[in-house]
Amino acid sequence: MGGLHCEAISSDLHAEATGDTVSLAAAVWDLRLKFPEGEAFVFKDLSFSVKRGEKLLVLGPSGSGKSTLLQVLAGIVPGLVEVPMRCSGQVLPASWGMLFQDPDAQFCMPYVDEELAFVLENRGVAREEMLPRMRDVLRKVGLDLKEIHLLIGTLSQGMKQRLALASILLMDPDVLLLDEPSALLDPEGRRQIWEAVSEVAEDRTLIIVEHRIEELLDLGLVDRVALFGPSGQLLGQGAPEELFVHCRKELEEYGIWHPGVWSRFRFTAGSQIEQGGSLQPGSGPFLPSAERLDRPIIELSEFRGFRGHQKVIQVKRAEVYAGDFIAVTGPNGAGKSSLLLALMGLLPSEGSYHLLGERFGGKKLRKRQVQSLSKRIGFVFQNPEFQFVENRVDQEIGFSLREEGLSPEEIRQRVDHALDQFGLAGLEQRHPYQLSLGQKRRLSVAGAAVLKRPVLLLDEPTFGQDAVNTFAILNLCEDLRRSGVAIVMVTHEEQIAEAVATRRWEVREGTLTDYGYTDRGTLLPHHICEAGMAEAML
Repeated sequence: MGGLHCEAISSDLHAEATGDTVSLAAAVWDLRLKFPEGEAFVFKDLSFSVKRGEKLLVLGPSGSGKSTLLQVLAGIVPGLVEVPMRCSGQVLPASWGMLFQDPDAQFCMPYVDEELAFVLENRGVAREEMLPRMRDVLRKVGLDLKEIHLLIGTLSQGMKQRLALASILLMDPDVLLLDEPSALLDPEGRRQIWEAVSEVAEDRTLIIVEHRIEELLDLGLVDRVALFGPSGQLLGQGAPEELFVHCRKELEEYGIWHPGVWSRFRFTAGSQIEQGGSLQPGSGPFLPSAERLDRPIIELSEFRGFRGHQKVIQVKRAEVYAGDFIAVTGPNGAGKSSLLLALMGLLPSEGSYHLLGERFGGKKLRKRQVQSLSKRIGFVFQNPEFQFVENRVDQEIGFSLREEGLSPEEIRQRVDHALDQFGLAGLEQRHPYQLSLGQKRRLSVAGAAVLKRPVLLLDEPTFGQDAVNTFAILNLCEDLRRSGVAIVMVTHEEQIAEAVATRRWEVREGTLTDYGYTDRGTLLPHHICEAGMAEAML
């Protein structure tokens, strides 16, 4: 199949999939699958196979069925999850381990050591061998814990993702199915987990769904790439160096991450992010808002946030101004999410915290204060499912608007606009929990954006997104910033931090250690905030 254009690569897929089943690790033939309440098939007569020992990367836009395919190949769908499905034949792996997109979905025990011991007990490992094995696998995935009898619920999402991978590696399966294992990790964490996978990959089958693919390719972990379209159609497959050349048109058309994709996007007039140029710091006009005042929207001084009696974040001094786009960066578990939660009043705090001139914070969480903050701040959790309260996508977006007493006409208009903006049109009647992780994330951002608050706090809104939807979210944030909204976004994407954001906050070991202007921010007119004072805009 080498050297063929993407449209032609798929011509012999059925013949290949129906070959010698003895050499196959997993396969399915003539697959048709449709979710309840869904109008279209996720897959329609798909035949797909993975050979023993093969290292396969599955690419496709958000919502194209990649996670579902992994669950079909493992036998979870329709075995453990009842979904209408039909196929003419199937080969299931005899020994497999699967890492889910959402690490919380696979934990069985409340504590770290108990979660790992659960795997080892099921494998019949002697008790005295367990602790050394636990320590070794945690080291491999970069989860450095002084105490492993630790509640899993206290870990950051990135730390949970490492723990979930550690438990899978302890299973020592023949087939590893990894569903976006690096989505929640910092750059160092991504390097560590791929090196850990690489150590065990030689005699195993790997089936990987991933958006961040540079580390995978650099380590030579991928033999074959399978490219899927938005409706679950197999567009083509082949060696990475061949597919990225022959399927470039499809990769760009469907906004699928591939080497060099960031260089093809730029800000243009009106803040639209389009293809055809390079993303350069400061490109496109900066339109300062009339509301960008000398006085900050948020002022923090000797600010500290707590979980129970433990201090998890501290800020000596920081300010947020209208029109800021602040990227909050730092390693997993540093306290980035805790900072946003404390600003939202969802964690108790001490010190000085002023929002629009009004004082907030306190060691006791008060419902009235949280409600007051929610009328000034739009908030998006790291885990999108934490904020879903309705049974339909359109109702979820409109929930807060109904709570604020907007007219049905205004609600309908805002909801319809948000559905189009965030690529959720056609999913109005779908239950939020039936969406892909990327779609869930867009839904959570949509629900916060429709409120039109002066401050928007976003905890990793682009994880699990394809290129098109990542840039759509950034495009929306840029539009809001230009209108005077202050954006504070936790991210592990260096391109966002330096080329899209205007300022950066660095968090390490529970402390906001550094803040300043990004490459883009230095080229834009801005207030000088280093001493906590601001000059008027020209």
